[in-house]
Amino acid sequence: MSKGPFTISTPIYYVNAAPHLGTAYTTVGADTIARFKRMDGYDTLLMTGMDEHGQKVADTAEAKGMSPQEWCDSMEPAFREVWDLLDINYDEFIRTTQPRHARTVQKFWNDLYEKGWLYKGRYEGWYCVHEETYYAESDLEKNEDGVFVCPECHRPVQQSSGEENWFFKMSAFQDQLLAFYDEHPDYIQPVTRRNEVVNFVKSGLKDLSISRSTFDWGVPLPFDEGHVAYVWADALLCYFTGCGYADPAREGEFEARWPMNYHFVGKDIVRFHCVIWPAMLMAAGYPITQKVFGHGFLLTKGEKMSKSKGNGVMPKDLVRVFGVDAYRYYFMSDVQFGHDGNISMERMVQVYNADLANTWGNLVSRVFNMTGKYFDGVVPAAPASAAENPLAKIAADLYRTYNEAMNAVDFTAAAAAVQKLASAANHYIEDAAPWNLAKDPARADELAAVIYNALEACRIIALFFAPFMPNTSAETWRRLGLGDVNAVTDIEGEAAWGKLPAGNPVEKGDPLFPRLNLDDIDLNMD
Repeated sequence: MSKGPFTISTPIYYVNAAPHLGTAYTTVGADTIARFKRMDGYDTLLMTGMDEHGQKVADTAEAKGMSPQEWCDSMEPAFREVWDLLDINYDEFIRTTQPRHARTVQKFWNDLYEKGWLYKGRYEGWYCVHEETYYAESDLEKNEDGVFVCPECHRPVQQSSGEENWFFKMSAFQDQLLAFYDEHPDYIQPVTRRNEVVNFVKSGLKDLSISRSTFDWGVPLPFDEGHVAYVWADALLCYFTGCGYADPAREGEFEARWPMNYHFVGKDIVRFHCVIWPAMLMAAGYPITQKVFGHGFLLTKGEKMSKSKGNGVMPKDLVRVFGVDAYRYYFMSDVQFGHDGNISMERMVQVYNADLANTWGNLVSRVFNMTGKYFDGVVPAAPASAAENPLAKIAADLYRTYNEAMNAVDFTAAAAAVQKLASAANHYIEDAAPWNLAKDPARADELAAVIYNALEACRIIALFFAPFMPNTSAETWRRLGLGDVNAVTDIEGEAAWGKLPAGNPVEKGDPLFPRLNLDDIDLNMD
């Protein structure tokens, strides 16, 4: 029986370039949570997609000698290929150029227009095309030439010449937003992001321009043909589209799924999701997404990774070296989600060898090999003494610890909880010394108990590692003669000790994680 709906999103990503490590970081995080929730019995939906409208996209397309639509169409395979490479099991891929999304945008803003939340005026101020954000002059910085630049990307900004826009009365929601933050202290995570948003709103909200009339690459507003939706007034509504809003073919789904459980975003777009978006929802009369998690940036030598700085590495480069599961494991376990994290090739190799090659992979290899050597490659029947062992005690608490960590979006703690069992299993084998037990026929039951316990620990470790490393967990279960671990829908029940059937064939197989030598890797992350 389902525990109910669970819906989570990444942002929809700009199509000006293929996904990079930062983009993938958000997406792997959301996928890891979604995989766990599916395994925990929730009717889970993960959505992602592409943000295709706005001046930045139109300018990029022109520079490529293509129409905006041609450029966007050419980028879809780049995104889908990277998500397939990283085993992202998404349910909805939203493109803002899709007709279903245009219906969402037009219905939503037409409703707000009819409710009196919009008015026509002229925008006087500054606009950053790259960040697609409006700024007051007091928010801007100046470069060495004395030119106003964006405080985020440090590119020159454009001054509006009094363009006629439609405005959303966002300022009317300042007190309501502050009251909401106070009543829902866990809405914005981590707490540092919450403090930033609260201080921003307290400093005073202005009405928001939600249309543009100087170009036509966007969703036309139904109440004014000369205006298209401002890109954020368009993009934020992708979450409605993914849940079936205004879609007659998905009747009742939106009502069942809204409000969503989580938005996963980079910290640079938290304000859009925690100020503009909830104000829009308040105006429309819809409940607000339960939580927004703004993670930190990936850094190399203290700098944010980006192509423009020449320090960007693409996911496929690292997958080629480490494999997809180790890639996923490193970014989820070693880079604390929510904080900026310095990454390096040296650290990746260190984590890979310590956690995966020497601990988890080594455990599987030695236990499966001993099963072949001492029990002809089948799971031995577990004597009564097998139920009383230190591994069973650790496993008994694993679901609780892991579940709490995942619900707190603490991937590092969740992975550490599983590694605790893997490390204990390696120590258990050393202490029990099955190679000595095998020399004494009188200790056959003791040997069977040790091997069974070690195999059962491997089964449970693979179960909890599946959201992080779906392929190697599936391979471990296959070698144990079990079904598809990624199809589990009751992870708590499956984690009960003693569910590994005696007599199952056990296949030795190749090492899951062969050791790596840093000197043999020709890939520079500096």
